[in-house]
Amino acid sequence: MSRNLIFTGAVLAALGAVVLRMVLGPPGLGWYLLAWALFAAALWLARRVRGKRLDVLVVAGGIALAAIGLAAPPSSSTDSFRYAWDGRVQAAGVSPYAHPPADPALAGLRDDWLFPAGCADPLLWPLPEGGCTRINRPTVSTIYPPLAQGYFLLVEWLSPEGARHKGLQLGGFALAVLALLALWRLAGARRAAYWAWCPAMPVEAVNNAHVDMLGVLLVVLAFGAVRGRGGRAGAGALLGAAVAAKLLPVTALPGALSGVLAGNGRVAGNGVLAGNGAQAGNGGVAWRRLLVVGVPALLVVALSYLPYALVSGSSVAGYLPGYLREERYDGGGNRYAVLRLLMPDSWAPYAAIALLALIVLAVLRHGDAERPWQGALLVSGSFLLLLTPGYSWYALLVVALAAMTGWWEWLGVAVAGAVAYTDGPAAPDNLGTPFYAVAALAALAGWAARRSAGPRRHRPTGGTPVVRSP
Repeated sequence: MSRNLIFTGAVLAALGAVVLRMVLGPPGLGWYLLAWALFAAALWLARRVRGKRLDVLVVAGGIALAAIGLAAPPSSSTDSFRYAWDGRVQAAGVSPYAHPPADPALAGLRDDWLFPAGCADPLLWPLPEGGCTRINRPTVSTIYPPLAQGYFLLVEWLSPEGARHKGLQLGGFALAVLALLALWRLAGARRAAYWAWCPAMPVEAVNNAHVDMLGVLLVVLAFGAVRGRGGRAGAGALLGAAVAAKLLPVTALPGALSGVLAGNGRVAGNGVLAGNGAQAGNGGVAWRRLLVVGVPALLVVALSYLPYALVSGSSVAGYLPGYLREERYDGGGNRYAVLRLLMPDSWAPYAAIALLALIVLAVLRHGDAERPWQGALLVSGSFLLLLTPGYSWYALLVVALAAMTGWWEWLGVAVAGAVAYTDGPAAPDNLGTPFYAVAALAALAGWAARRSAGPRRHRPTGGTPVVRSP
């Protein structure tokens, strides 16, 4: 057994111990940073582990880390309580968009788990008529899109009586492991390790059971379907389903349309945006590809909303508009923190919109149609760097796309999100700001390095896995 294999295994064991401490919670900033340091060390040591040994280390290690997330109740998020409530409400034949949890009309669905008798716990939320609940924002209706609601209902149906949070955690575990296996098949073990060993996976996808994991898996499957027969239409439908699960995957759609404004949309090498290719398009718009991807995506989103819209009408948007105001996406708070280091606060939202539009346009014009996950990472990662959200699970999509591309520098976005959340998403002088700034510099440095590397000779992939070709 090689020394590097032993050292990598030892570091992964240490990472597992730290993750266990984190899920036993609440995880402090020091534990997060230690976990990410061990993750980086494991990736570094694994560089010289090869063959089936690496495959076993990545897959078995990833599954073991994911399982650690099942060891305790949610440690640092209350979102899964809302998921459980939404599933329960739907099982009773009520639209989750029609009534908030505090509505007395739903009092018959309350139990001692979600609505405990005592209110001494500071994490509980008060109810207008007295009492309290574990569900955050109980006076407003749900924010989660329709496919997520279908997932909550399925978990409710499949969970035995008294399962509480465990059904959602097991669902997160299954989704995370499926994503790991898909990434391993598509990108190879070395890149799949970015996902398998990332601390965000067991903590946010499994322990906190964030529904973002459903959207992430659908995006990975979408880009895996690109090369199959009828793959682009299938990819469009899967991306539409991802958007209907958690909205944020809409940032992956421009990647699926990479090069669509360059005529045939084909790029030699690894893409102009990566700095390793030359545009081969002849101008114009690739309307057929635009329609083949875009129409299925729009249809899936529209059809998923239709049943709820028929029942709930205009309230199907839920608390989304209020949430955007609460999180200060109109300006202020800790949003746009990196841009606000460079310009007046009032300019930042408009600068973010303009820069994101330019990045999307660059992907649509110069992106590599054969490697759409690259453009998806550029847009998704840039979206988080420009808006600087204070929730670590938002970066799960970026972690998965970084595994597909091999662009490890984008993992800094996930580190910044974790720091921002742990330090308090709304706290003044949040430590996430300098971490987001460093992550932005790292992403720019990685882009510049690939640009300076110059074009590489393109080798047809034939029947090889989607992302393994050079």
